[in-house]
Amino acid sequence: MTTTTIRVFGGPTALIELGGLRLLTDPTFDAPGEYPIGPDRALTKTAPTAVTPAELGRIDAVLLSHDEHPDNLDTAGRAYLAEVPLVLTTPGGAGRLGGAARGLAPWESVTLPRPDGGSLTVTGTPAQHGPEGCEPVTGEVVGFVLTATDLPTVYVSGDNASLAVVREVAERFGPVDTAVLFAGAARTVLLDGALLTLDSAQAAEAAAVLGARQVVPAHFDSWGHFTEGREQLTAAFAAAGLADRLRFAS
Repeated sequence: MTTTTIRVFGGPTALIELGGLRLLTDPTFDAPGEYPIGPDRALTKTAPTAVTPAELGRIDAVLLSHDEHPDNLDTAGRAYLAEVPLVLTTPGGAGRLGGAARGLAPWESVTLPRPDGGSLTVTGTPAQHGPEGCEPVTGEVVGFVLTATDLPTVYVSGDNASLAVVREVAERFGPVDTAVLFAGAARTVLLDGALLTLDSAQAAEAAAVLGARQVVPAHFDSWGHFTEGREQLTAAFAAAGLADRLRFAS
């Protein structure tokens, strides 16, 4: 089976190479510092991204989980979108971004041509960026499933805190070969500290639900509002008997 190559550069920014295509998730390239979110709040970036746009080379499409938070799309990331031929994101985000952005509603698909003459289907999946009813606070988010008849299936969760959503994905596409799970147990006082993304134990449970051969965590470092990191992920997967599936790709 063709392999999937994934590199995670910090936060939610990862490069997925599959079937000759190069896909970038949630581009964030700004320097560490304070980034406003709303009139009286800010998110703190604590470490630089481990790649610059110039170092990335050709990108065939950006998979953007959402455009409304600076830890998923920052100033440099927005500028970078003008350099890529296709940005797949939420329907609302596509309207705000314009240009090469195309919205994917849940379970809507687009087919991308591959350099080898084949094709890759990108399907939008639901994503719930917090507890039930969070959307007025956290906004619309999309995840992605990448499929082809001759390629491994890859799931990119986006900022999702719901295992029910993971089960929906598994019912339609499982088992998956690789799950890129946005973890970090992000929290906000606006929702009384409720999880905005999977915590480490939930990420391990998601791996089991998906039947994933390997899990590549993203969105667990480089920002101050992530409350769990590599140590907690390693411990949670070990406790679930899934340590052999965890792949840190940075």
